Amino acid sequence: MHLLRNIGCLATCRPDGAQGEIHEVRNAALVWDDGTIRWAGPEDELPFDRRSCHAFDAGGSLVVPGLVDCHTHLAFAGWRADEFIQRIEGHGYLEIAESGGGILSTVRATRAATGEELLDRCLSFARRMIALGVTTVECKSGYGLTLADELKLLRVYRQLDRSGPLRIVSTFLGAHVVPPEYEADRGGYLRSLTTEMLPAVRREDLATFCDVFVEESAFTLDEARALLETARALGFGLKIHADQLTDGGGARLAADVGAVSAEHLEHVSDAGIDAMAQAGVVAVSLPLAAMYLNQDPLPARRLIDAGVPVAVATDFNPGTAPSFHLPFAMTLACVRQRMTPAEALKGATIIAARAVGMDDRIGSLERGKVADFALIDAADVGAWLYHLRPNACRATVIDGVPRWSDLPAG
Repeated sequence: MHLLRNIGCLATCRPDGAQGEIHEVRNAALVWDDGTIRWAGPEDELPFDRRSCHAFDAGGSLVVPGLVDCHTHLAFAGWRADEFIQRIEGHGYLEIAESGGGILSTVRATRAATGEELLDRCLSFARRMIALGVTTVECKSGYGLTLADELKLLRVYRQLDRSGPLRIVSTFLGAHVVPPEYEADRGGYLRSLTTEMLPAVRREDLATFCDVFVEESAFTLDEARALLETARALGFGLKIHADQLTDGGGARLAADVGAVSAEHLEHVSDAGIDAMAQAGVVAVSLPLAAMYLNQDPLPARRLIDAGVPVAVATDFNPGTAPSFHLPFAMTLACVRQRMTPAEALKGATIIAARAVGMDDRIGSLERGKVADFALIDAADVGAWLYHLRPNACRATVIDGVPRWSDLPAG
């Protein structure tokens, strides 16, 4: 067995209790074996003989569950710095999209890239995400928009997951936007999604979830409902890009179809919030995207007060959230969404794990869970997210194995 002792503050982030209840233990210890947590609690109550454990000293660090980034678009080619400048100059998201930029700009670049090129890029991102304390990442397709290119992206994610050590959850987002070759035949593209792409993805077992972007520039409620109902019949879990730019009713649709999560929600209505609360849908907050688009962020306090659990993720993509720095997104959730540091941490651990259907295995430091955790150079969660630094993570452990560390040798 392995023992991590001298933990200054252990944030276990159990699923019970309110969003701000992270179940901290001071002067704690953590025991794991064969990649599974055996015990977590006060060090002076350790129920194991220390001599039977291979011990490590946490040096008084804060220890948190491995972070879960539950919304990214990890595999893409190219960047879109030109759009960053255009938005500063006053051009809006829809205006840039209508002029040939936006998602379709990345689609063109990604179609031209090989699977090997995309995998190499994802591996580079993954190594740096692990160094931030991230242990699980949800990865969406959606920059291919043909059968061959969507399969290419999802196969990259499968290779990334198999190569490890980062845990990958794949989502099919063929319904990101309508590609230009189908501009005059939306119905034809929807038929391709439902009769060709979704069955092909299911045959190869390449994705756990199906997602759809419900927005003026993407898909209508009726189109999204038809796609999601087909996906559900094929055995996919459901997610929705909802109410990002307008109140398009995406939150209510997420509740109606039993989606695990509704994501973005900057313009969610009170009716949408109530529907999500009643249906148990997780709200996924993406504060980096709101910052880059100069939008008001998701109304976290209204959601939390209504009983909707709020996850925090990066939305890492080349256009509207070109950063995979999840701790920074958590700080933004505190500053711009009025979430407490504890609420943000629970949102990036056990609630994010729920948003990817893995809260029975990851997201908290409890007996029987996977031994994914990070050592943070801070006295507690508040001190960590208050003091913005390039990286406060000192070490990351995945499946009980140290995967990154800047601790002194020995």
